[in-house]
Amino acid sequence: MTASTHDTRPVALVTGATRGIGLAIAQRLGDTHHILVGGRDAQAVQAVVDELPSAAGFVCDLTDEAAVSAATQTIERLDLLIHSAGIARSTTVEQATREQWREIFEVNVVAVADLTRRLLPQLRANQGQVITINSGSGFHSGPGGALYSGSKFALRAFTDALREEERGAVRVSSIHPGRVDTDMQVELQQQAGRPYVASEHLRPGSVAEAVALAVFASPEAMVEQVSVRPVFKA
Repeated sequence: MTASTHDTRPVALVTGATRGIGLAIAQRLGDTHHILVGGRDAQAVQAVVDELPSAAGFVCDLTDEAAVSAATQTIERLDLLIHSAGIARSTTVEQATREQWREIFEVNVVAVADLTRRLLPQLRANQGQVITINSGSGFHSGPGGALYSGSKFALRAFTDALREEERGAVRVSSIHPGRVDTDMQVELQQQAGRPYVASEHLRPGSVAEAVALAVFASPEAMVEQVSVRPVFKA
């Protein structure tokens, strides 16, 4: 899962890279990085690998601790870790079950923290970078948003703590998109009972450009936090 010794490209692991924002990020960085394409579906992962100039698969269920342990042991070198995998749920506090709380925090927070922890030695060795794809919901919440916003608030706290703990060793950035035209957003709008109009949302490529801003900042600079929102006023 690593680039060959003859490949001088920096190595980037992008989770959730088979669709939506993660796919756009993998495509944006594909010309400059060797991409480890993260995903659970081996066929979908391979399809992305095949379209990139330099890539390999990272097929793993990030909620499976044993699987993550085995998969990360194959990564000898890493320059960039981008956490794009995540889930969204919309329900009221009254209706939310303990299982739903556990599920969303396991995927959006615990899996991120565990994967980061396991790969910190490789990142430190290369003065690497961690980027978390958060959300506007990482700053505010509203009716039906306790599950998703709660997990994104926690992700922001994790990212802020990691940034200070690793300052000078690993650059850490948090990207906060508003509503993005993805399958996840379609589901969220359906759950909220609102009509879906794609043109009112950000393109995944716009989020990828915000990620690129952080990735390609000069070595002495750290883009700590970026908020990207649609022009359309909801």
